Amino acid sequence: MSEKVLMKGNEAIAEAAVIAGCRHYFGYPITPQTEIPEYMSKRMPQVGGVFLQAESEIAAINMVYGAAGAGARVMTSSSSPGISLKQEGISYIAGAELPCLIVNIMRGGPGLGGIQPAQSDYFQATKGGGHGDYHTIVLAPNSVQEMADFTMLGFSLADQYRNPVMLLGDGVIGQMMEPVEIKENNTKPVEKPWAAVGMHGRTKPNIISSLYLKAKELEEHNNRLQKKYALIRENEMRWEEIYTKDAKLILVAYGITARIAQSAVDKARENGKKVGLLRPISLWPFPEPPFSRLAKTAKAFLTLELSAGQMIEDVRLAIHDAKPVYFYGRTGGMIMTPTEIYQEVTRILDGKEGK
Repeated sequence: MSEKVLMKGNEAIAEAAVIAGCRHYFGYPITPQTEIPEYMSKRMPQVGGVFLQAESEIAAINMVYGAAGAGARVMTSSSSPGISLKQEGISYIAGAELPCLIVNIMRGGPGLGGIQPAQSDYFQATKGGGHGDYHTIVLAPNSVQEMADFTMLGFSLADQYRNPVMLLGDGVIGQMMEPVEIKENNTKPVEKPWAAVGMHGRTKPNIISSLYLKAKELEEHNNRLQKKYALIRENEMRWEEIYTKDAKLILVAYGITARIAQSAVDKARENGKKVGLLRPISLWPFPEPPFSRLAKTAKAFLTLELSAGQMIEDVRLAIHDAKPVYFYGRTGGMIMTPTEIYQEVTRILDGKEGK
């Protein structure tokens, strides 16, 4: 696909996965991401791939484990409560150091909640929703174009680090339609000598497992994982800054909320208010460097989330409580507006003026 076409965010993810070389998809329908398995059910047979609607989310993530262990480029997708059901499998995949892409198009919670958009899975995604000291790389797109681009990036990072990658979207971007260009895949196939694909002349078989019954061996495995996570932190932090150099107030938002926040920033600038936007793109590893830098020049931060407040904890940690961090959020599928954000910006700046 070399020209821009109008696609839903969910469809862009699916087509980008195909172009990126994904040939195995296992999933289960749930709103608002069902267009992904629907699309993959049509495309996988066309490219000689495998589509399978599993009997449950738990079955789907364990199929991902098996395909990844055999060296396949594999993906699954779901929405919030479906991802909750996959958590044990995600922990197994991280422990076995298997590359895969996991897509979460978030909806409101807790529990079954509703089918409207939300961002209340931040803790689940970034802190490790399953057991053990593991991390998934988490990428947060804010447009249909980034849905496609980050899908391709996600597969590359998964193979590079032998680690699951999560694409953390929301119901707005998953369902909205925008022009998108899905570029050709320029990444080279990654050699996977560790994969369980038969002996091929080796004297010992490859064994894929996350089970270590001896405490010392499990500690050594965990230490090795932590070294890998430190390398990911060093190399894979991603963010975007808009009008931050002279900003007194820094808005912090990701996903669809960042786009809404940018409209509020533009309005603030038109009215002479020095407001900027810092958008984390990698939610894990969280991009701490720009926060440390901006904490030296800005007077305050305002974290905006479609949740009761989750990313705000990472913002506070990143600036080491050097400046006040305010919060504004909506829940239950309610979407904040640029006007609401601008009013909050005005209130904060009015309170800070002269201090």
